[in-house]
Amino acid sequence: MRAIDINDYDYDLPEDRIAQYPESERDKSKLLIFKENKIEKDTFRNIHDYLTPESLLVFNNTRVIRARILFQKETGANVEILCLEPLSPFDYSLSFGSKESVEWKCIVGNLKKWKCGILTTPFKFNGNTYNLCAERLQSLGEAWSIKFSWNCGEISFGEVLEKTGHIPLPPYINREDDAQDIERYQTVYSRIKGSIAAPTAGLHFTDYVFEKIKARGIKTVELTLHVGAGTFQPVKVRNIYEHEMHYEHFSIDARTIELVLENQGKVIPIGTTSVRTLESLYWLGVKLIQNPSDTIPDLSLGQWEAYEMVKTVSVKESLGALLNYINEQKLIYLQAATSIMIVPGYEFRMTNGMVTNFHQPRSTLLLLISAWAGNRWKDIYTFALENRFRFLSYGDSSLLLK
Repeated sequence: MRAIDINDYDYDLPEDRIAQYPESERDKSKLLIFKENKIEKDTFRNIHDYLTPESLLVFNNTRVIRARILFQKETGANVEILCLEPLSPFDYSLSFGSKESVEWKCIVGNLKKWKCGILTTPFKFNGNTYNLCAERLQSLGEAWSIKFSWNCGEISFGEVLEKTGHIPLPPYINREDDAQDIERYQTVYSRIKGSIAAPTAGLHFTDYVFEKIKARGIKTVELTLHVGAGTFQPVKVRNIYEHEMHYEHFSIDARTIELVLENQGKVIPIGTTSVRTLESLYWLGVKLIQNPSDTIPDLSLGQWEAYEMVKTVSVKESLGALLNYINEQKLIYLQAATSIMIVPGYEFRMTNGMVTNFHQPRSTLLLLISAWAGNRWKDIYTFALENRFRFLSYGDSSLLLK
């Protein structure tokens, strides 16, 4: 991986191919199928025709929060705060449910205009006007610790975000968020609040598609990985070994892990977030086998750890270790964090196919696609461009099978 040059993972993406709005109907988007080393196209609502009966589809049920809050100073200067993850309370659900002040790790836009003081923005609740206040506490590298408080004890922080925040559309969507994004920048199965970006491979699924999948004997399970700002972080270095990935938090219950183990060889993650979570699970199991004294706070996977650990542990042994850990700790579900970076040369342990959108040139997600498809990624993307596929978050989809 030290020899991987990001310049080798570039392609020409015209601006008019970057989808600025979603397709009129979710499952009417185009679908590229890469199967048995051949490339063809169809409509997404027919995806069940290309999936083997008794496959196990793994969905990320995270829900995008209205994480982008706009403040205006008395001078007229605008300051934008993007909420990344909770600091106090540390738990997402506790923070969203809090009716007292909370602290979050945030990115601040136009920081130079906010040298000191407390920012406020109004919101309405039960016919009355209240204020959300933001206080800058300390620097956290490129981010800041921000304390949020509001003068209405009847409403939780999650409800305050719903009234003051905006959907954090990706930077390559060159417009402000509007009413349709509230629904369309969420998957129909999103449940657990915490992401600042949608797991966009799932945006194409509808009740119709789920009915067809079920009728074909295809099983489904869910996990949760909250997508962070790192998903849009450009690779600014030529040697990808020097690129830093951010940790993302995920959770998964024991029954889902058991089903993944029982269906080895038939597991198809929906989206790169599910791919990274499943692959991280394997390596966390390996870590537990090698370091059985690990505790919950230490259950995390670093960016390059997967490339440094022993490769002889089977999936059965690894997931077995995780299940034992869950039982011994009497956990309802496993909570962990990962910053794994999947690059060409990586050997997939848990993934037998994937559904994913089309990714930016010179991005970590394109490296993951190359790790899966090898140099055929160039043929896949050329086919998509020549056949007028729409790209990136609101764009079309692909099914990549071995």
